[in-house]
Amino acid sequence: MAISNLRDIVQYATDNYGDRPAYRYKVGKEVAEKTYNDVNRDTMAISRMIEAFDMKGKHVALIGTTTYQWVSSYFGVVNSGSVAVPIDAQLPADAICELLNRADVEMLIYDEIRADVAVAVKSACPQIKYIVSMQAEAEKDGVLSWKELLENNRGEYTTDIDANQLCTILFTSGTTGISKGVMLSHRNLTENATCLDMKIPVGNVSLTVLPINHVYCLTMDVIKALYIGSVVCINDSIMHIQKNLKLFQPDMVLMVPLMIESFYAKLKAAGDQLPKEEIAKFAFGGKLKTICSGGAYLDPDYVEKFAEYGITILQGYGMTECSPVISNNLEWDNRPGSVGKLLPNCEGKIVDNEIWVKGSSVMMGYYKMPEETAEALEDGWLKTGDLGYIDEDNYVYITGRKKNLIILANGENVSPEEIENQIVKDDLVKEIIVREKDKVIQAEIFPDYEYAENSAITDIPAKLQEIIDAYNSDAPIYRRIADLVVRETEFEKNTSKKIKRH
Repeated sequence: MAISNLRDIVQYATDNYGDRPAYRYKVGKEVAEKTYNDVNRDTMAISRMIEAFDMKGKHVALIGTTTYQWVSSYFGVVNSGSVAVPIDAQLPADAICELLNRADVEMLIYDEIRADVAVAVKSACPQIKYIVSMQAEAEKDGVLSWKELLENNRGEYTTDIDANQLCTILFTSGTTGISKGVMLSHRNLTENATCLDMKIPVGNVSLTVLPINHVYCLTMDVIKALYIGSVVCINDSIMHIQKNLKLFQPDMVLMVPLMIESFYAKLKAAGDQLPKEEIAKFAFGGKLKTICSGGAYLDPDYVEKFAEYGITILQGYGMTECSPVISNNLEWDNRPGSVGKLLPNCEGKIVDNEIWVKGSSVMMGYYKMPEETAEALEDGWLKTGDLGYIDEDNYVYITGRKKNLIILANGENVSPEEIENQIVKDDLVKEIIVREKDKVIQAEIFPDYEYAENSAITDIPAKLQEIIDAYNSDAPIYRRIADLVVRETEFEKNTSKKIKRH
């Protein structure tokens, strides 16, 4: 069947995988399971509920961690022709209310972990007509029960959906400035999920550990997984990843570099008493073969390090504005050092060292922000803000961020990320920011104090200066670090765990 919208994805999955397991998740001490047929039935019930409330075509917010209720609600909303607005569950209530107002949300479906938001919107968001709790057993104090609504709206549902109509508004969690509402169409998300055949077999088991309001998780862990017939196991807490790896025994996990680095530290700490592949089996549940990395830069050395443990890391590149994947390495075509080959639906070019991309995954624009939209898009080309190059085989290489570029008095341009990526390789350096300060290059470092203690390093600033001196000895004069600041606390980060650059 021709697939042009997310309703087509659900129908395709139902037709092809039917009673196969689609989701597994913990309920108390038991593991519950939903089939592809269950997903179809439940999403149709949510779509019928949306229409019954006259919310068709309206904006509906979803707040919570990854749950089956969240996923089926998302598809139910967008497959009714309405617009889903996933909101970061880690934000404070007042910030969430501000986003709900900016996105013109008229209905809220929330997880009880954010019951405070349900209370706050009653006064702060007067345009919201319906509030639905994912866990409530019955309607109470004006809050509706998702369970009751699901059962009361059972039945078939169809509607016409234009592939180019607005499907989802996702707010960026930028490291600087106000967050922008990225408008993604059905075509944007559908083609990003379906255009690349990664040769993942039907029944592949994955564990979803990333925040579901981020498009990397939404597109790859949810939409693509549904399309290819995966079994998606839901991690119930960031604190339980190790336990859930052993419980669900996934074949594949999507991670951000911070997680990959953390897991490698644990593998390394296990020592060499056992073969490395045995250590990995114990750490990752026994079946993990592939980790997909995205969301930030990953030192290419980790690809080789994990290969020693029998695990393949596939590094990709993307951004919310591109639904999100722009390029990806594949198991049989994995070029270390790159962030993969451009997707089949994407073309790229370099303009003044900046990567520009064009294709069916590029966003419609920023919601109610015409000036920012015009700045980001030019003749259909998305200006990524990333510096780098694309080789003759269409592999993409990232060297830094345009907005972070240091322009020295002598006219030399310095990418701070290139310096950071070199220095952070030392075990003593946990986090680093390189910037211009008083016309020289400054490095601010948060050291790994635990590593220093275990390694009997008593003078941390002196040791860090040695690391800087070693870097400077091989660097051109204009790229040398002239000033070092040692931090006692971690850098402030956004909810994507990226360091905020002020």
